[in-house]
Amino acid sequence: MAAPVSPGAPRPGANSQQPPPPRNVNPNYQTNPNSLADNMQNLNLNRPVSMPNSGPRPSPFGQQPPFPQSGGSAGFPGALPPMARPGPPPGMMGRPAVPPTGPPQSALPANVPPGRPLGQPSGHSSPFGSRPPPGSLSSSTGGAVLPSSAFPSSGAPSGGVAPPMPGARPNVFMSSPPLTGPAAPLSRAPAGPLSNGPPAIVSGALPGAPQFPLAPSASQPPVGPPLTMMSARAPAQAPTMRSVLGSPAITSPPVQPMPSASPFSAVPQARPPPPGSPYGPQTWPMQPQQEILSTGCFGLPATSDYVVRDTGNCSPRYMRCTINQIPCTADLLTTSSMQLALLVQPMALPHPSEDPIQVVDFGESGPVRCSRCKGYINPFMKFIDQGRKFICNLCGFTDETPRDYHCNLGPDGRRRDADERPELCRGAVEFVASKEYMGSPGAFLVSLFLASAVRDPMPAVYFFLIDVSMNAIQTGATAAACSAINQVISDLPEGPRTLVGIATFDSTIHFYNLKRALQQCRQHLELLLENIPTMFQSSTTAESCFGAAIKASYLAMKSTGGKLLVFQSVMPSVGIGALSSREAEGRTNISAGEKEAHKLLLPADKILKTMAIEFAEYQVCVDVFVTTQTYVDIASISVIPRTTGGQVYYYYPFSAVSDSAKLYNDLRWNITRPQGFEAVMRVRCSQGIQVQDYSGNFCKRIPTDIDLPGIDCDKCILVTLKHDDKLQDGSECAFQCALLYTTVYGQRRIRVTNLSLPCTNMLSNLFRSADLDTQFACLLKRAAIEIPTSPLVQVREQVTNRCINILFSYRKFCATVSSSGQLILPEALKLLPLYTLALMKSTGLRNDGRIDDRSFWFNYVSSLSTPLAVPLVYPRMFAIHNLSTKEGDESVLPPIIPLSSEHVCDDGIYFLENGEDALIYFGSSVDSSILQQLFGFTSVDEAPTQQYDNPLSKKFNDVVNVVRRQRCSYLRLTLCKKGDPSGMLFFSCMVEDKNASGPSYVEFLVHIHRQIQMKMS
Repeated sequence: MAAPVSPGAPRPGANSQQPPPPRNVNPNYQTNPNSLADNMQNLNLNRPVSMPNSGPRPSPFGQQPPFPQSGGSAGFPGALPPMARPGPPPGMMGRPAVPPTGPPQSALPANVPPGRPLGQPSGHSSPFGSRPPPGSLSSSTGGAVLPSSAFPSSGAPSGGVAPPMPGARPNVFMSSPPLTGPAAPLSRAPAGPLSNGPPAIVSGALPGAPQFPLAPSASQPPVGPPLTMMSARAPAQAPTMRSVLGSPAITSPPVQPMPSASPFSAVPQARPPPPGSPYGPQTWPMQPQQEILSTGCFGLPATSDYVVRDTGNCSPRYMRCTINQIPCTADLLTTSSMQLALLVQPMALPHPSEDPIQVVDFGESGPVRCSRCKGYINPFMKFIDQGRKFICNLCGFTDETPRDYHCNLGPDGRRRDADERPELCRGAVEFVASKEYMGSPGAFLVSLFLASAVRDPMPAVYFFLIDVSMNAIQTGATAAACSAINQVISDLPEGPRTLVGIATFDSTIHFYNLKRALQQCRQHLELLLENIPTMFQSSTTAESCFGAAIKASYLAMKSTGGKLLVFQSVMPSVGIGALSSREAEGRTNISAGEKEAHKLLLPADKILKTMAIEFAEYQVCVDVFVTTQTYVDIASISVIPRTTGGQVYYYYPFSAVSDSAKLYNDLRWNITRPQGFEAVMRVRCSQGIQVQDYSGNFCKRIPTDIDLPGIDCDKCILVTLKHDDKLQDGSECAFQCALLYTTVYGQRRIRVTNLSLPCTNMLSNLFRSADLDTQFACLLKRAAIEIPTSPLVQVREQVTNRCINILFSYRKFCATVSSSGQLILPEALKLLPLYTLALMKSTGLRNDGRIDDRSFWFNYVSSLSTPLAVPLVYPRMFAIHNLSTKEGDESVLPPIIPLSSEHVCDDGIYFLENGEDALIYFGSSVDSSILQQLFGFTSVDEAPTQQYDNPLSKKFNDVVNVVRRQRCSYLRLTLCKKGDPSGMLFFSCMVEDKNASGPSYVEFLVHIHRQIQMKMS
């Protein structure tokens, strides 16, 4: 691979005055991957200042390298600018200084047991010298001490509730739309002790707190709007219908500035969230319907709109537990029939109003860790003996405090500098990794995280592999892929270490020589992408050497690692990893009730699995974009992205007209979203609890760690837990997730997220503190794991039995005495039967459907985040024909409608989305004037061509834009009409109705009640 060269610097042997290549240049073919590796070029060479017809370039990832702290600052050691994950909105003013005065806190006994930090973190003036880590100054002043007041605490009643009936249930999603209105200063809220009770709802914004010094100003990458959003600097414009049905031109409401109340260092230049953020680029003042949570409070639905105040526990966006009170014994957990597990999303996007994760640099010594369990320093570790020792909250070991990290304790037993160090007062923090955390590709990481060899962090390498077989050319898939790649080149992270390569394949592999004009490599690449569809337009080669092509690309990337993005249109048919069609066989077996039909969902060839493990060993992450109109055996192809931390994108049946925009948006978000490379992750638990298993898209070579060649903000890992000892009632159970990864700017980081939950020996407390969304996400992922290995009938039966067992346990041991004819449900899990029924009727578990559709479904679920789990099986449905009645309403999204045909009128138009696809259903008697306003036609038989400039059409476009931002997905739109197959597709999503996939919701409740009665008797 070519050595990195500074932007604009001449390369050896290159003529800097060489003109751009002619338009009809035909790049030479190369015949071995070594030459391909040499031809991957740095795109910053001769990068133009601005691209024609394009806005400012967005900040991909936004992860900045740390900058040295100024000598005069007195913040936490080695303070670094926080990463530019969604942080302060544009136009914000600097945070005002907080005076270091305030009422004293009450003194606590010296023998307070280790556990949750008491009260809001507070600063103290330190009369004693405290030697900070190298490269920083000790702090002599602290922040203001806020008055302490407990959050209101109220527990859910132990009694049961009647099951919600169709049409009479609370909103399933509780998603609040983006808020608009005049910007107003955020009011302060009193601080309080951390709590494990119900969420503390605060009117106002984040409370004031001790403030860290401002980080020195430093250069930042340019910021610009994503194509699916409007820039904050541009006036709001009405989106067009063309943008909704295919064009990537999406707009959003105008942006209003908002002051901040963060206690940490301000970002040198405020940046909007990454492109495609589920919250969009806008900023808004706090409204009553937005809830601000202390991170010690849990139970809010994952799909609701909330802002988290980190006071020791990490945000539930990063880590959620199925039960927010840990059972003391394994027998108690077994009695409840619930699963104890964590859903970890370490790179999740925070809310724009939340503080970004702080970056801490301990220098060459590295972060402070426990000598026994290697856990990282966190707010729940207790310092004793005047700060000379600390007690690990994970293993209970008493360890010596490093001399350069020593600080005296205050009267409350806390370190005097606790509020000046993010690692001691924040549940999520990021450490700069020292040299001992560096390893070479293929090196076996023995212990988290000590590598066997030292090397520089890997560069950001992007390799594009394009299918140019006859089918791909004729369907327009090749042209769509080349166009999408050409447009996202400017979105790649800037820097001398960013490298790009390209190859094509059909029955052979084509390598391209871009070395003729090194100073114009970008022009060569863009010209090549424009010419590839023309070069192969007369091709009659129908075969595909998919396996050989990705193997050759891997050999080109082996020395560096990186992202391999593959565009595949036909089933691999020649070379290594060649497959044969199993679709016809699968349909025959399924229709005949053959018990072995599920085996067709397993990979057909072990060669691809072996290759995937090798790719993961050398840090090559593979993403596959399947643009096909036929069966391609996704069950076999998907094993490669699933093992390497990648993802499968599925476009069936692919249409160059309607799917090109989605392909481009998916590719752009894949590249620009916050992510990291060559990652290793481990979850540590307190004594008495241990990790049983991990589930997700990764490679696991040792029991304790998982290897992630690629990790991004959308990936979620399921961590199943089990007891290995008895826990003490009333004590705290701690969990810590440590993720070692490399940023796109070539920095090695350790992201640490902490969660501490109370232990209980009461079964009623388990049901009271159950997290419905997390429980269902685990149920969904367990079902997806079982689909390839068990018949569908058996999987559906297991899903139903898990729901019944949980409700039976509550009815038998927790519910008050009541009539046996009444179904009693726990308050926290009252929607579990509805979601279980929706899961049974989903694409993955119903009998009808294609094998590739089911294969994609369970691969998609394997890395699905908690907020997207429920919408996948129980989509949101809105009525859009009456949007004109929402005049003056601040919310963009209309009310959610239950998924039942009794709520669908013949004269209505409905929008239904599940996070991946969207359906627009037209009733048979829709008013022609509404059709004219929304789509520009007067009959449902006419195809939409354009959008007219009217308020109703603008409101519908706003709804689509908001949903796309929330889901981080472009959402393929499908028009459905009553009486044709598209209408049947829409009504198959009405999960509360009886259909071929299962009973109605009422019938399912009756079935569950009967099963519980049988168990009771």
